[in-house]
Amino acid sequence: MTFTRIAGLTAQVAAALLVATAVAALQARQAAPASPRRLEITHSARALVPGEAVLLTVKAAGPLTAVRGTAFGQPFSAYPGATADTWHALVGIDLSVTPGRATIDADARLADGSPLTASLPLKVGAKTFATRRLRVAPEFVTPPPAEQARIDRERLLLNRILSAISPRHLWGDGFIRPADGEVISVFGVRSVFNNEARAPHRGVDFRGATGTPVRAPARGVVVLAEPLYFSGSTVILDHGLGVFSMLAHLSRIDVKPGTLAVGGDVVGAIGATGRVTGPHLHWTLRIGAAAVDPLSVLAIAGAGK
Repeated sequence: MTFTRIAGLTAQVAAALLVATAVAALQARQAAPASPRRLEITHSARALVPGEAVLLTVKAAGPLTAVRGTAFGQPFSAYPGATADTWHALVGIDLSVTPGRATIDADARLADGSPLTASLPLKVGAKTFATRRLRVAPEFVTPPPAEQARIDRERLLLNRILSAISPRHLWGDGFIRPADGEVISVFGVRSVFNNEARAPHRGVDFRGATGTPVRAPARGVVVLAEPLYFSGSTVILDHGLGVFSMLAHLSRIDVKPGTLAVGGDVVGAIGATGRVTGPHLHWTLRIGAAAVDPLSVLAIAGAGK
């Protein structure tokens, strides 16, 4: 009888000890800090469809010294955030990206040199773009042979400028609209000039009278300021890390190559130069090889900050 009571008590004590041990283990796991070897990626975007900009945030449990990766088929370079353990990258979904599954891959390095990797699975949706039909001067649909050498030279110049990736992140104050007028032609519309199909509209057009000031949409170095055959008088700003703004069809240019423009600085004025139907400002935003809707960058809270 005595033995039975002792055995029962022993079983109860053992059960209590097991429960206490399990609770302690759970509390220890909940209180444990994040693994110093873990890397996390999150994103912010107006939408995940072709033509959109996406702001990536890469975070670790300790200070990071470098972050690079690939997004939507293109490499990206990140820049430090407000704290040492957080970096950001502005990436783009080009119009040529096929809707479906996509993966963001990031490689990072901690302050002690340890490497970290992470992936973020995403789904790119489909988007239907409208078609616009415009009448322009015939020479801007079928250029005369005498202009072909100039057109080829300018194409090579633009490719060289837009493929050069400067290492500095200059748009720390974010982006603003370069003109106040209403949008009269949106990004991505299929263009038909004089009944001939041409490339999609890889920018956004703002209404404005000739002479209306055009502002730098963000801090950047002027890398081109001259007339071009199709885009007319044009200014290109290098915002760093492969991000560029092209401001086209200007009536005048107020900046010179090599100068630094701060967001809001006047760089020229609205005009009707190049292939146009009337005065307006065309703004193209390039992120690496992707042309994206500039308005999608404006829509991302804290873009570039």
